[in-house]
Amino acid sequence: MFRLSVMVPVQDPRAERVCGCPAQAGGPAGQNRRTGMPSLAAPGAAGAPALRRIRLLAAALTASLLAACNSVPGLGSLGSSEPAPAAPTAPAVPAPEPGKVRVGLILPLTAPGSGGVAGASFKNAAEMAVAEYSGSTVQLLIHDDKGTPEGGREAAQQALAEGAEIIIGPLFAPSVQAVGQVAKAAGKPVIAFSTDANVASRGVYLLSFMPESDVDTILEFAASRGKRSIAALIPNTAYGSIVAGSFQEIAARRGIRVAALERYSADKASIDAAVKKIAALNGQADALLLPDTADGLQSVGQALQAAGLDNRKIQMLGTGVWDDPRVLGVKAIQGGWYSAPDKAGFNNFAARYRARYNTEPLRISTLSYDAVFLVNALYTKYGAQGFSEATLTSPDGIIGTDGLFRFRPDGTNQRGLAVLQVGNGTAQTISPAPRTFPAGT
Repeated sequence: MFRLSVMVPVQDPRAERVCGCPAQAGGPAGQNRRTGMPSLAAPGAAGAPALRRIRLLAAALTASLLAACNSVPGLGSLGSSEPAPAAPTAPAVPAPEPGKVRVGLILPLTAPGSGGVAGASFKNAAEMAVAEYSGSTVQLLIHDDKGTPEGGREAAQQALAEGAEIIIGPLFAPSVQAVGQVAKAAGKPVIAFSTDANVASRGVYLLSFMPESDVDTILEFAASRGKRSIAALIPNTAYGSIVAGSFQEIAARRGIRVAALERYSADKASIDAAVKKIAALNGQADALLLPDTADGLQSVGQALQAAGLDNRKIQMLGTGVWDDPRVLGVKAIQGGWYSAPDKAGFNNFAARYRARYNTEPLRISTLSYDAVFLVNALYTKYGAQGFSEATLTSPDGIIGTDGLFRFRPDGTNQRGLAVLQVGNGTAQTISPAPRTFPAGT
């Protein structure tokens, strides 16, 4: 077995807790941190030994959700019409650097509203990954997709014309689809950041916090604690629809009874009606999945308490959107369990990011850091062969800033997540994130 351990000269991330920004759903100062991938098999053509795991101790070993609707819970609409902040513009194309692979980095640098903010934070994280990798072999070609598919298509064409061997980004699903079409035609892989599984495919890999991993982790844990009949109360949002589908599929696969699945809109009447149906189960469910953000949970929590439902009668379950200080203070979910990445990696990353840029990182900017660090590690060991499908989709997993992940052959990902319990406005880990995926999975 061949192991690649890439380390940068920083202290162990477990040694500090920097900003109290929950990993995977909650970011610094109230940002929401929402919602994997494989060990890399060595390319057979070169006869190299199998690469079982790339450990991206990415200057430190830790969803918010970039959903198809171009929004991140806690960040706000990334398709906002507000003027973009002074986002950095793409620099002029640098001259080729001998011995380095050219990597396209496509981000919404001048997109309006929060999209531009996300683009700037992702760009900073990517450049930090290059700077922190000892003997970096990556030359970034930074392009702005303006947050549109047309911009993504043009940016991909430019990056490939400049010699990019792989493309990192973009963020939004429509842009990912456009970039993927261009890259596939050129035979180049893409590592993008959307959480919309519909834009994933062979050669277009999504490095993101996908709701499916959150749901699978929390249902598996709940079942292990004897919760075999679970109801769900899910918002009528794009994220909610993904969770609802995953809940039904995963419950069936794990032999869990779906006691009820109710959806609700943001208005009080809709919430009250859905909660009333859950209350009418009269003990037929021993757990309740509530995958909503802080704003929604405040209202839902009040309705649950009015209906006499709390953690003394039913175990509350959540996903990565709970990893937000505002959610942790909701009275109705105290004692609840939710899935999220381990916090230590992000906390360490955030400290280094602040020291370098004198500003807070967006919670999900670790995705950009890990993508660049991964590309650096692969090219350092295998050259361009490191970007082959067999390498990128090996099942063993990679340890990144947010923990274990792997790419699936269909382009989606899987993460190894921790389970945390809410109590007194904080969260404590009750089941640590795994360091390996089960054999044969």
